[in-house]
Amino acid sequence: MTRAAAFRLKGAALMLSLAISAGAVIEAGAAEIPGARLERLSFADLPGWAKDDHAAAFATFLRSCDAILSGSPQLRPAGATGENLLAACRTARAAPVTDARAFFETRFIPHLIATETGRGFLTGYYEPVYDGSREPTDEFSAPLLARPDDLVTIPAGGTLAGVPENLAAARRVAEGYEPYPERAQIEDGALGSRARAIAHLRHPAQAFIIHVQGSARIRLPGGETMRVGYAGRNGHPYSSVGRVLVERGHIPAEEMSLERLLGWLEAPENAAESREIMRLNRSFIFFTEIEGLAPELGPIGGAGIPLTPGRSLAVDRNIWRYGLPFWLHGDIPDATGVARETARLMIAQDTGTAIVGPARGDYFTGTGDSAGTQAGLIRHRPRFVVLLPRPAEEP
Repeated sequence: MTRAAAFRLKGAALMLSLAISAGAVIEAGAAEIPGARLERLSFADLPGWAKDDHAAAFATFLRSCDAILSGSPQLRPAGATGENLLAACRTARAAPVTDARAFFETRFIPHLIATETGRGFLTGYYEPVYDGSREPTDEFSAPLLARPDDLVTIPAGGTLAGVPENLAAARRVAEGYEPYPERAQIEDGALGSRARAIAHLRHPAQAFIIHVQGSARIRLPGGETMRVGYAGRNGHPYSSVGRVLVERGHIPAEEMSLERLLGWLEAPENAAESREIMRLNRSFIFFTEIEGLAPELGPIGGAGIPLTPGRSLAVDRNIWRYGLPFWLHGDIPDATGVARETARLMIAQDTGTAIVGPARGDYFTGTGDSAGTQAGLIRHRPRFVVLLPRPAEEP
């Protein structure tokens, strides 16, 4: 794997610190964020900046702006959009933009997200495509469940009486609220009549993969394709099944991929341990059928809009706001496993339970097997640069 070119960090880091809360908005001028600091750069400091397809990134940015300016509901709410980002969106929408690169350079200021290692951590995710059925059959018996009516999602940074602060959802009961059942409890029948399936897969491991990815296309027996998307979760922490398989010696870390993981989980000889390992992940996802979404569009992300392969990025919604551009530079593998130096502008349009921290991202690779192969190979450490919207009064 080649080493990425070093960034030239021009200018002293700004010294204004910002205490971050769930409702705070990071704008240009912030110097410190939880677990990192921001170091102001120029666009000349970004290797490969001039060669990127800025028009493609701008089209993705416009999709975010449409949602922001119209007040469309977010699927997984983040904090309020800052005034500077709103102003950038208004400018983008006010008149046709013929030079996307100039737009970003005029309206944003790049800041390196400087962690202790100087790099972030990037994984990949995708939209799986599996065969399935709306009704349970002998062939398709692993359910995807709809959101139960007693599930209460706790807003980012919020709390509810009777529910531990580390949980992101609760169960509404006559006395108030209580923690929602964990994965194992749900699989053992804790939801009772509220466990309503909207689709069924061939194997529990396929349903589990859809839980991790948050969306899927399901090919039904009659030839129709059903699309399902995230509708909520039980609020318990996510645990990596891949890490457990590596720790138990089932798959060497250097050989871990989506194909190896799914193959091991589906193998008949591993059935008992496979079930036990999947149940170690206490997080459980609920789904809804997505109707009317054009086949060429990606799944709906946390921001409530369709994702764009190679341009949509999932971020920590407790720190960053949807619509912010991020510049990634480093080695990222393609679907063949070859890591190539990548310099790319992406837009924050999604989030994830495991995406925690200022320089942590999940790269949306697309739909289908090839995209899944690439997503499963991305466990890399590029440099993360956030483009913070320029204050209106700054030239």
